[in-house]
Amino acid sequence: MALEVNMSASLLILAVLIVSSVCTAPRALAARELAGEDAAADATMAVRHEKWMAEHGRTYKDETEKARRLEIFRANARLIDSFNAAGAHSHRLATNRFADLTDDEFRAARTGYRRPQTVAGARGGRFRYENFSLADAPRSIDWRKKGAVTGVKDQGSCGCCWAFSAVAAVEGLTKIRTGRLVSLSEQELVDCDVYGDDQGCDGGFMDNAFDFIERRGGLASESGYPYRGEDGSCRSDAADAGAASIRGHEDVPANNEAALVAAVAHQPVSVAINGADHVFKFYDGGVLGGDGCDTELNHAITAVGYGTASDGTRYWVMKNSWGKSWGEGGYVRIRRGVRGEGVCGLAKMPSYPV
Repeated sequence: MALEVNMSASLLILAVLIVSSVCTAPRALAARELAGEDAAADATMAVRHEKWMAEHGRTYKDETEKARRLEIFRANARLIDSFNAAGAHSHRLATNRFADLTDDEFRAARTGYRRPQTVAGARGGRFRYENFSLADAPRSIDWRKKGAVTGVKDQGSCGCCWAFSAVAAVEGLTKIRTGRLVSLSEQELVDCDVYGDDQGCDGGFMDNAFDFIERRGGLASESGYPYRGEDGSCRSDAADAGAASIRGHEDVPANNEAALVAAVAHQPVSVAINGADHVFKFYDGGVLGGDGCDTELNHAITAVGYGTASDGTRYWVMKNSWGKSWGEGGYVRIRRGVRGEGVCGLAKMPSYPV
C-alpha cells in the first residue's frame, strides 16, 4: 500500500512539473523574443544615431557622453516617429540637429524671449492699422518675394532670438521705406542693449530692442558689426553706425489675428511664440496646426507673410533664426485664423517698428 501511495505521489509531482513546464515555456520564449526585439531596436537606434552624428558633424568628448546623448536622442526620436506615424497632423517632424538636446538645454541655447513683468498691463497705445479694412488686404503676401527679407540667419547657442526677430522687422521696414535691403546687426543689440530686461544671450524683448534702436539713433549693418554668437563689449566704432533707423514701435492688439493680418499686409512683424515644444522644435515642413503646442511664450520669430494652402488651410509665413536646415529652409508655416491666442501663442504679443 505504501509503495502504491509513493508511486501515485511521484506521478502527481511529475504531472505538475510537466504542466508547469508546458505553461512556462511560452512565457520564457516570449520573454526571450521580447528581449531580442529590444536588443534589435537598440542596435537600430544606435546605428541611426551614428548616421545622425555624421550628418550633423556631431562629436562627443568621450564614450560616457556619447551614451548619454544616445539616450536623449532615442527619447526624442521615438517621440518624433510616434507623431509622424499618427498621420493625423498637417505638418511633419524630423530628427534635426537638436535631437540630442534635453528640453532645458534647447531652451537655454535656442530660445531667449523674455517678457518684462510690467508689460502685460502696459501694452496698447496707437495701432496705425486699426482702421485698415481686411477687404482691402491682399489674399496673400510674401515679403520675401518683395525683396524685404534678408537670408535666414542662425543665432547659434546664444539665447538672443529677440534680437533676430527685431532686426528682421527693422530690415523689412527699411526696405519698404527706402528701397534698400540691408542686413543689420543683431550683435549690436546683444552687446549694447543690456540694461533692464534685455540681457544679450540670456534673453530679451523685441519692444525694448525697438526702443533702444530709436534712442541709439539707428543700428549698424551686419558687415559693420558682425555676429559672434556670444555676449561682448559694446562697440561704438562701426563705420556704418545708423545704417537703418526707426522712430520706435507699436503693438498689435493682443489675441487678434485679424489685426495681425492688417499689420503684416504692410510690413514684417515681430512675433513671440512657444518655440520649445517638440511640435515646433522638430518642425520639418507643412502647416503647423498647434496640436501639442501650448501658448507659453519663450521664443521670438518674424511674420513675413501669409497665404492659403491648396487644401484651403490659411497660414502664416514666419522667419526663424535657427539656420536654413531647420523647417522649410529656415521658415515655418503656422495655421492662421485660430481664435484667441493663436497657434503656440503667436497672437499674444506681436509688435513692429515704425
